[in-house]
Amino acid sequence: MSANRPSWTDLVEAVQEAGQYATRAEAEHVTHVVLSALGDHVTGEERVGLARALPEEAARVIASRIPLNRPLSAAEFVDAVAARIEGATAATARWHVSSVLSVLPELVGDEPVNRVLAQLPSGYALLFGKAELVLTA
Repeated sequence: MSANRPSWTDLVEAVQEAGQYATRAEAEHVTHVVLSALGDHVTGEERVGLARALPEEAARVIASRIPLNRPLSAAEFVDAVAARIEGATAATARWHVSSVLSVLPELVGDEPVNRVLAQLPSGYALLFGKAELVLTA
């Protein structure tokens, strides 16, 4: 494992703190579900770059997914996560998604996250705790 690559424990603890989850197990489950859903949307070099920056276990979750033909809108993404978590509503799913994605910029750096955001439809930046990404030529 690379010295600057965060550990799975680092990621789950950051999610647990951000989402104020009572247990590590709950934070771990939410992290797995959200990263799995993200893996459905990220392709190409952005997928490889994100996987290289993430903890190995998280990278495997993303890499194991087959990307969809068309990425979902941010709202559809939240709904897809809600469908994967028993008892989740759109509001709780948004909390889960934001709890996981918002820790990624600090944990893995802005560059891999910005590259992923550039690939996704408008609206995802807020889920990552960022203002909407604006690329300049």
